[in-house]
Amino acid sequence: MPIPIKTPAEIELMRQVCTRAALVLQNLAALVKPGISTLDLDNAARDFMSEAGVESACRHYTVGHLPRFPGYTCISVNETVVHGVPSRKRILQSGDIVTLDVVVRRKSFIGDNARTVLVGDVAPEVATLCKVTEEALYHAIDQARPGNRVHDISHAVERHVRPHNYGIIDQYAGHGVGRGMHEDPQIPNEGAPGTGALLRPGMTLAIEPMIALGTGKLIVAADRWTANTRDGKPSAHYEHTVLVTDNEPEILTRA
Repeated sequence: MPIPIKTPAEIELMRQVCTRAALVLQNLAALVKPGISTLDLDNAARDFMSEAGVESACRHYTVGHLPRFPGYTCISVNETVVHGVPSRKRILQSGDIVTLDVVVRRKSFIGDNARTVLVGDVAPEVATLCKVTEEALYHAIDQARPGNRVHDISHAVERHVRPHNYGIIDQYAGHGVGRGMHEDPQIPNEGAPGTGALLRPGMTLAIEPMIALGTGKLIVAADRWTANTRDGKPSAHYEHTVLVTDNEPEILTRA
């Protein structure tokens, strides 16, 4: 499938929805503290979305034979890499890390962003994991330029992460985003530079390193959504929606 190229009018709609997605994520991250449940956070996200004039693209999302996703956001704690289902029973504790993945829709377009937030006093090696993963995101974004190729983005993540001996999650990847939550191209977090589809102005990409302290191999829970590291070690996940322009990449979900 060809990678969608957005028109100027569509790019403006992407800017609008992504600005709101970033605001929801920023407001939600400010609520993270020991003692709050992931369901409380999800309910707050629902309210923030309503105030911002957007709707959740996660709520009741399904693909293939998966059940409908029950949350307004994906909230993933510690060893959960992605697609954590909000729960009243999951109470955040000091030392946890929690990934807030906010995906919203407005006027048929999607804004997608995620951030791992530290809860209270976090072990130094886990804090470093988060720092390195966020750095990898910005190295990857810098490669989202016309004339580069998709795996230049992928290689930037791999090059930054590999010296730390972290696990790179390969079961999930970044992707195009626009009218659909998942469009072409797929953007893995490792790859050979100079390969993959050619990047052109007007492409909008969700770039999202997912990196684990231990193995990058996952196991999916019985709910068929929650994806955990196989060894139970924590993981970090940072994401922005990015526009390929004629020059510098434009981060659409910058708060």
